[in-house]
Amino acid sequence: MIPQYIYDFDLSALPMVETDVLVIGSGIAGLFTAIKASEQHRVLMITKKSLLESNTRYAQGGIAAVIAEDDSPAYHLQDTLVAGAGLCRSEAVEVLVNEGPDGVRELIRLGTLFDLENGELALTQEGAHSHRRILHANGDATGYEIVRALAVEVHEHPGIDVWDEHFVVDLITDRGECIGALILKEDGSKVFVKAKATVLCSGGAGQLYRYTTNPDVATADGVAMAYRAGAIVRDMEFIQFHPTSLCYPGAPRFLVSEAVRGEGACLRNVKGERFMEKYHAQLELAPRDIVARAIVSEMELTNSTFVYLDITHEQPEMVKHRFPTIYETCMRYGLDMTTDWIPVAPAAHYMMGGVKTDLSGESSIPRLFACGEVSSTGVHGANRLASNSLSEAIVFGRRIVDRIHALPAIEEPLGRDVKSQSMENQNISRAKEQQHSKPVSERRLRLQKMMVRQVGLRRNGKNLQQAMDKLQQELSFFDQRLTQREELEYANLLTCAWLVTSGALHREESRGAHYREDFPARDDIIWQKHSLQQREQAIVEEWMS
Repeated sequence: MIPQYIYDFDLSALPMVETDVLVIGSGIAGLFTAIKASEQHRVLMITKKSLLESNTRYAQGGIAAVIAEDDSPAYHLQDTLVAGAGLCRSEAVEVLVNEGPDGVRELIRLGTLFDLENGELALTQEGAHSHRRILHANGDATGYEIVRALAVEVHEHPGIDVWDEHFVVDLITDRGECIGALILKEDGSKVFVKAKATVLCSGGAGQLYRYTTNPDVATADGVAMAYRAGAIVRDMEFIQFHPTSLCYPGAPRFLVSEAVRGEGACLRNVKGERFMEKYHAQLELAPRDIVARAIVSEMELTNSTFVYLDITHEQPEMVKHRFPTIYETCMRYGLDMTTDWIPVAPAAHYMMGGVKTDLSGESSIPRLFACGEVSSTGVHGANRLASNSLSEAIVFGRRIVDRIHALPAIEEPLGRDVKSQSMENQNISRAKEQQHSKPVSERRLRLQKMMVRQVGLRRNGKNLQQAMDKLQQELSFFDQRLTQREELEYANLLTCAWLVTSGALHREESRGAHYREDFPARDDIIWQKHSLQQREQAIVEEWMS
């Protein structure tokens, strides 16, 4: 039902651009990988908008790394494994906690200005961390500062070309390898970019849901492209909902960082009652999935659409200094964090699953790599530990480049199979080329609402099956000729929605961010295993090693 290629093209008739490394997407994963790769290779970076527009830009809390003398990789490892609810790959977590500090030092070398206290790197604590190991910048603008510093390096590097406002449509494979991608240019023309290595750094899938902390560009493009190309994707049922996004009339679902709770904020229901003691011993610093579900429970008990986040007991100057971005955003809507309780509610935030990779970041398709949120390295398991994502991007970005150094050149000439496969969409019947019965914007909103109601924070078999039935019908969208960017983005969202829903229906237990009301218990005997999905294949279960 989901084709390998979603755009009509004849590879032999397209203009071709060659590069050593093709980086798809920006953010910390794309920028850092491009910089490291450019030390020995020519790099072409493709962005849907600009270098500064990515999930990283909106990352407030910080980046997790063992810096303090009273901390250790062993503590960081244990915290990550506990948060991951039994599905972390321990070898990948060991890589993260041991190589993360060097990655942070490299970010500093590249110009990132982390906050200091008394001349030392300032560290804070976030939910489910046993120690203060979160570095931050400009109080609560860590992601923006990292992107700023890396973007300067990319712009000034002669070995990196950047194509802004370009859209990657399909990954091209030949003889079982990825040899590049089909690119839709800003003027509507197409070009084939041939590359020795292709690195997906395209971010997550927050736009699957009506309420999300992610920017508009987070439309699951990388996962969808990789799946269509035949790559294995893993654990797509695990979508993390951030417990505290601003929920106020006229305001966007702005992320209110977990670090606010790390600095002492408490949660109150609309009656003013602090409630987390009913749900977990760690109170507001419990793992995100527990806090998010607790908030939903309190909303239902009090017939409300939000709860309150209260940090009014802290000194106003500390709040303003530590959280300037959050403070100024709230003030824009008439909310003063230092005197007002802030209305918050959960929103889709992070995709734990993604393109399955090895410890070098390589997917099941040779020459195709994935880094950052689009990947499934095994670090996050069923529930990402706060601020591990930025660390993962730099650690595995560097490992990807080490692997690329060892790749041989692509064999010539390109196989004829590419041409014949690329023309398969040319067989679309004329009847199916008619205008879509519904505008894409309407389809997208309907999909987002369905995902919130039926594949959201709390799930059950009946709702999931209803969602699958609707998605199966909607897959006929691929029978139509897709030419516009918004159509291609919707096709990617639809693909990812199908992957998430089918994975959630298959996993009959509750674990981490995946909660089934009809199977509320975690079941390690039957379900301590991964869900693998591959195009034209049934879901395969992979036991933990």
